[in-house]
Amino acid sequence: MSSEAQSLISLDGVTKVFYTDEIETHALSGIHLQIAPGEYVSIAGPSGCGKSTLLSILGLLDSPSDGKYTINGRSVESLKMSERARIRNREVGFIFQSFNLIGDLTVFENVELPLTYRGMKASERKQRVNESLEKVGMGHRAKHLPSQLSGGQQQRVAVARALVGKPSILLADEPTGNLDSKNGDAVMELLRDLHREGATICMVTHDPRFARHADRTVHLFDGRIVEENVEVA
Repeated sequence: MSSEAQSLISLDGVTKVFYTDEIETHALSGIHLQIAPGEYVSIAGPSGCGKSTLLSILGLLDSPSDGKYTINGRSVESLKMSERARIRNREVGFIFQSFNLIGDLTVFENVELPLTYRGMKASERKQRVNESLEKVGMGHRAKHLPSQLSGGQQQRVAVARALVGKPSILLADEPTGNLDSKNGDAVMELLRDLHREGATICMVTHDPRFARHADRTVHLFDGRIVEENVEVA
């Protein structure tokens, strides 16, 4: 069996070029990357090296200019927008630096939202949401609004929202970037627990302490993978 067949995610020669005012910016150049089911991968590198662009392509928020992207055996770079959106809703869970919670929805409603888009029955949605909130220790805050929570609590809710759809992979973009060190450590420990339970995680971080939580760290520089480190337990 090929490594691509064994991979949950496979990028083969992925390139991303942005064009502005006749200037070409090569954000990614010839990226080859495989992520196996249950693996925890950290993407590291200086600001502007292409980390967020890579995560956007992995999450089907953007398309490569060239190259092939396969998730769960499906090549996605040429799919219609509607089909990409469906795969994104079912296969990918996002955790953003800025939490991205909707202010006038309760914690429960924020976590429920991805399931609502699927047309899932209310009884099943309720069970899924309650399970996700309990998993991140936020079940007691279900009726609160985001503004009534601390930053660390909001990020826990964001993790619950990412988990609720039972995605194939969690994508975390600087998940501790807006948190103090204590809350950052707590969120990282939560991600580590989820990984121990079998979650596949790909995380962008600039903090070497948090990168070490991963099984493998992929270093980007000027849009290229320049180094990979495997953590030894």
